[in-house]
Amino acid sequence: MPTLQDKIVLITGAGSGIGRTTALACAAEGAQLFLADIDPAGGEETVRQVQAAGGVAQFMTVDVADAEQVAAMVQGAVTAYGRLDGAVNNAGIEGVHQPLVSYPDDVFDRVMRVNVRGVWLCLKAELSVMLSQGGGAIVNTSSVAGLIGAPMLSAYDASKHAVVGLTRTAAVEYAAYGMRINCVCPSFIRTPMVERFLAEAPDLARRLTRASPAGRMGQPDEVAQAIVWLLSDAASFVNGAALPVDGGLTAL
Repeated sequence: MPTLQDKIVLITGAGSGIGRTTALACAAEGAQLFLADIDPAGGEETVRQVQAAGGVAQFMTVDVADAEQVAAMVQGAVTAYGRLDGAVNNAGIEGVHQPLVSYPDDVFDRVMRVNVRGVWLCLKAELSVMLSQGGGAIVNTSSVAGLIGAPMLSAYDASKHAVVGLTRTAAVEYAAYGMRINCVCPSFIRTPMVERFLAEAPDLARRLTRASPAGRMGQPDEVAQAIVWLLSDAASFVNGAALPVDGGLTAL
């Protein structure tokens, strides 16, 4: 039997990259999906792909940094399906590739609003529903930048460390209530976000490949499968984990 059979799963940042691939992977494992993204075209395309593969999905345009929109998103999932069993708080932005001393204040604030406030708002709304149901599983998307330093990416690095902290705090607070909250920490994965990084620094792909023990960058499905596992009952005793999906990078 598929590992997420008949589970209701909410995924933010579902319009591309890891979010879209996770949606397809969850649907393949039997989940019914409520998808959100700030990009309606990307989100609707993900719904189309899920449905074309025989899955069930609905979409809502959401800015996760907006509390009212996040509340409406979670309520939309409950209205559509009657409950919420799992959530993947994946929406995030990268900011710019620039030294800390000259990093633009407005970009720093925007990265923190989306990557930290967005996850915090989603956790609050999702946990409120799941607590009333007696349990649930949540996976946040952090990064290896949440575990180590990331030169030239001060806002992104700070935000992803904060996601790890939020994950661990929520896991400790709500474990006794049947909740599991974990995060994945991918290294460089071939997604639109990483392609933007590579466009700014053409030599970066070669340097990243050379730095990785795996000798390559990762693929979105390799992260998606880790998320599916963390959402599933197969990970029933895993809580508060910051799981690297990095080809061994953080083991160096």
